[in-house]
Amino acid sequence: MKRNIITCLLVLTGITLQAQTNRVSLTYQTQTNEVIEYAKNVGIFVSLPDVKTDNKTKKTTAAWHQTNMEWIKDYCEPNDFTIEKDFLKLFPEIADMSLDGQPYQPMSWRLTGENGETVLHCYLRMPADEVTNLWLTGEEACLLDRETGVQYRVRRTEPDTYRKHFDANAKKGDVIDMKVIFPPLPETTTEVAIYGIPNWGLMGATTTTIRHRYEGTVVYYDTIPQFHQPRLVLEHMSENKPYDRQNWNTWKVLDNAHLIKPLQDGTMALWRTPEATYVAVGHEQNWTTEYFFFDQDMMLVDELGNQYKLRETQGIPKDELFFMKGNSGDYVAFLLVFDPLPLSTSTVTCIVPDGEPFDAWGANWSGSVTPNISIQQLRENQRLFEYHPRVVVE
Repeated sequence: MKRNIITCLLVLTGITLQAQTNRVSLTYQTQTNEVIEYAKNVGIFVSLPDVKTDNKTKKTTAAWHQTNMEWIKDYCEPNDFTIEKDFLKLFPEIADMSLDGQPYQPMSWRLTGENGETVLHCYLRMPADEVTNLWLTGEEACLLDRETGVQYRVRRTEPDTYRKHFDANAKKGDVIDMKVIFPPLPETTTEVAIYGIPNWGLMGATTTTIRHRYEGTVVYYDTIPQFHQPRLVLEHMSENKPYDRQNWNTWKVLDNAHLIKPLQDGTMALWRTPEATYVAVGHEQNWTTEYFFFDQDMMLVDELGNQYKLRETQGIPKDELFFMKGNSGDYVAFLLVFDPLPLSTSTVTCIVPDGEPFDAWGANWSGSVTPNISIQQLRENQRLFEYHPRVVVE
């Protein structure tokens, strides 16, 4: 049996893969003119209302569809609609659609951070010069953090159409931008459901993933990786005595490691979530029973010198030598959990401290410092750690 003790968490591969990410973050916005795009969607497609043309003035009019708000009698005619001239730049996929003459149109929307608030832009391509019986939202409007359950309720609308039916006047074909304003969302928000905007199909049934921007780069939170959990086979290898690093007969024995495709020994991947940082380390198994060790004082350090401590070693002992049973030729991965890294972090230094020597064949207890490890590369390595069942031909 032989396994050199881990002296470094990382041997980067040269493989570049598309990172698997479907979770993202946003942060409290300061008072700034910068617009940060959190999410956008072409939206649902709806049938257009009938358009009437005045024979004398050639002005076109249309009454919008029923929105089940008949009991609300308040009505208004705002005259301060914003025309979105860059609509096709925001939604280039619509530019490829021939909407003219079609009986339908998309109800597109965009969620942004602006001036310390969260803004839902609801876009309407005017089917006529005047559209009556429009409805935007009322007291039902909110953003729901799907993880915490916190509700961020509507503050106001721009123009002021809150809880009112209204008419819109603009040139046929123009895209008007109606805004629903909410409080700012915290950094830990990763998914929201949008309620109370029926004409845009936003009534809570769909989860919206949020993006956050750091210095012009869109950065994502990741989903928590799901690894096969090792299983404890023996509390002690062969002697029922308390754990003793100098006596390998007292070490735990595990099996059922998370198997992966062959890769360079020591390759690492990283997943960031608001609650923790998950680090996977891959190893070749040279023997059917092989020992490993993960020091509890291992840490990651960011560019500013902030330390992120090792919290947990999932399914395996921490700060204790142990045996892993498998097949020679297996490639196994272990999942370590550290303190959460900020999304703004672009590199980390991996520190493994020196440890006390122990009595085992091939033992190596020396520590290491590996500086400036690219977070982007670590996230690109995620697919290398997908579970790959063992295939044996006899």
